[in-house]
Amino acid sequence: MSKQLAFNEVKEKHFKTLEQYVPIVARVHGDNHPEFHEVHKLFELINKKTKEAGSEKPQLNEEFAKLREITNNYTVPADVCESYEAVYKMLAEVDKAYQA
Repeated sequence: MSKQLAFNEVKEKHFKTLEQYVPIVARVHGDNHPEFHEVHKLFELINKKTKEAGSEKPQLNEEFAKLREITNNYTVPADVCESYEAVYKMLAEVDKAYQA
């Protein structure tokens, strides 16, 4: 399986859900977890670059590096809902597929 295929599969699997969850989680948890606003901005950028790239692999190394830094490698805070946890899990899977 090619690296691009793996990324595209994970992207297809998660981006629609992330597009729905990320803004809601930012609204609900943003006051207590201001870092999530940066996660929101980075996901929007990743999503935009991915759509612009079409069938090509977008250049997202910098964005994923920032996401790992901001989220402490997608460590879920103890005081958040299942949707927040799901967002970090999906972002981690997308990141892993991109890096593969």
